[in-house]
Amino acid sequence: MDGQTLQDIARARALELPAAGITRPFGPEYDVAKVVGKMFLLLTEVRGERIVVMKADPRESEMLRETHPDITPGYHMNKRHWITLSPGGGLDEQLVRELVTDSYLLVVETLPRAQRPVDPSRFLTSASP
Repeated sequence: MDGQTLQDIARARALELPAAGITRPFGPEYDVAKVVGKMFLLLTEVRGERIVVMKADPRESEMLRETHPDITPGYHMNKRHWITLSPGGGLDEQLVRELVTDSYLLVVETLPRAQRPVDPSRFLTSASP
C-alpha cells in the first residue's frame, strides 16, 4: 500500500466515526483527527513519505511493532502510547481501519461519560461502516 492510499483509508475511517473531524492545528501539512477536541490520529509526511500516527494500547502496540515491519513507535509522540503506520506491503485496508477505530475508542474512553459520542464497550468495529 502506498502512502497516499494509507492516508486516504485512515482519513476516511476517521470521518466515519461519530463526532470525529479533521482539523489542521499544526499547519497545512498536518491533518489531525479529533473526537470532542481530543486527538486520535495524525496524517503527515516525513522525509517525503506519507505516514499515519495514532494512539494505541501500549501492550497492543508492542505486539503490532513486533509482527508488522510497517508499524513503528509514534513519530514525535509518546513511543509507548502512539504508533506510526508507514507505506509498504505489510498493511491492508482492514487492519488500518481497525487500528483507526481502536485509536478513536481509546480516546473516547478517557472522555467524561456525558461527552462520549458512543459507548466504547458496545461500539463494534465489525458493525461500523
